[in-house]
Amino acid sequence: MYRREVLKLGLAAGAAGLAPRTASASVESRARVVVVKAEDRRDGIRRALTLLGVQGLARKHVAVKPNFNSAHPFPGSTHRDTLETLVDWLGRSGAGSVTVADRSGMDDTRQVINAKGIFAQSKRLGYATQVLDELAPRDWVAHPLPGGHWRRGVLFPRLLEEAEAVVSTCCLKTHRYGGHFTLSLKNSVGAVAKYGPDGYDYMSELHGSAAQRKMIAEINQLYRPALVLLDGMEAFVSGGPEAGTKAAPGVILAGTDRVAVDAVGVAVLRLYGTRGEAAQGPIFGQEQIARAVELSLGVDRPEAIELVTDDRAGQDFLARLKPTLLAG
Repeated sequence: MYRREVLKLGLAAGAAGLAPRTASASVESRARVVVVKAEDRRDGIRRALTLLGVQGLARKHVAVKPNFNSAHPFPGSTHRDTLETLVDWLGRSGAGSVTVADRSGMDDTRQVINAKGIFAQSKRLGYATQVLDELAPRDWVAHPLPGGHWRRGVLFPRLLEEAEAVVSTCCLKTHRYGGHFTLSLKNSVGAVAKYGPDGYDYMSELHGSAAQRKMIAEINQLYRPALVLLDGMEAFVSGGPEAGTKAAPGVILAGTDRVAVDAVGVAVLRLYGTRGEAAQGPIFGQEQIARAVELSLGVDRPEAIELVTDDRAGQDFLARLKPTLLAG
C-alpha cells in the first residue's frame, strides 16, 4: 500500500481532525467527512475508507444496510461493485462476519436482491444476506418513538439492533415522492418494517404524512452507524429515487456522522444543478437534516464539518464545494 498526502479543508479556521467514533459513542461536536474524487469506483472507495480510518471492527458481526429500494441501475440502487468493495474492506479490517440486510420499497425485496446479483455475490464472497420482509414477527422490535410524528412508532429488526456494528451504504439522489433527497438518513427507511403483524402499513403512513421528512430522521434514533459510505460516482439531480436526470460528480463520501454526510451530499447535488425542494434554503434547514439535529443525531452546522481529501483533484473539488456547503 502506498502513502498519500492527506489534504484537509477545515470549514472553521484552525479546526483539528477528529478520530471517527464507533456506533455506540455519543455525537461529537465536529465531524469529519472524507470526499474522494475518483474515476474508478473501487479505487475511490478504498481510498476513502483508508483515509477515514474506521477502527474497532475486528471480530465484530457487522450488518450492512445498502440501498436496494428497487432493482433499477445505479444510482437507482447500490452498485454491486460498491457492495463488493465494501465487504472486502470489512474483511480486511478483521470483521468477524458480515450480513447484508434490506427491505425494498418499490418491488419485492427477494426479487430485487436476486436481480441485482447479490445472492450470487454473497455466496462467492462468503457474507450472509437477509430479506427483512421475511423476518418472523418475533424478530422485530417495537419502538414507540415518543415525541415523534409516527402514530404508533416503528418496528426495527432485531438483526440490526443486536449487530455489533452497522454500516450504511447509500446513493446520491433526489427523491420526488416527498423525501426531497435520499442519502444516509433516508436509507434507514428500508430498515424498518413495511407492515405490522396486524397488517398496519407503516409506509403508507410515512408517505401520506406532511411530516414525512421529520419521520425519516426519527427512524435514525434507533441505531448509530459505525460507518456511512455514499457512492456519488453518479447522481440523480432531479427525479429519483429509481430514475431521474443524471449527473456524474465522480465522488465517494465516507464518514461516521449521518447529518454531516447528508449535508455534504446535498451540497454536491446543488453543485451539480439540482432544482426543487433539495435546492431551497439553507442545507441545515432541510427538514430531514433539521429534525436529525433536533434529535442530536449529528453536527448542527456546516462549520462543524471538516472536509478531508487525498489529492489535488479532491482539493480542487472541495474548493468548489465548500462555499455551497457553507451557504447552508
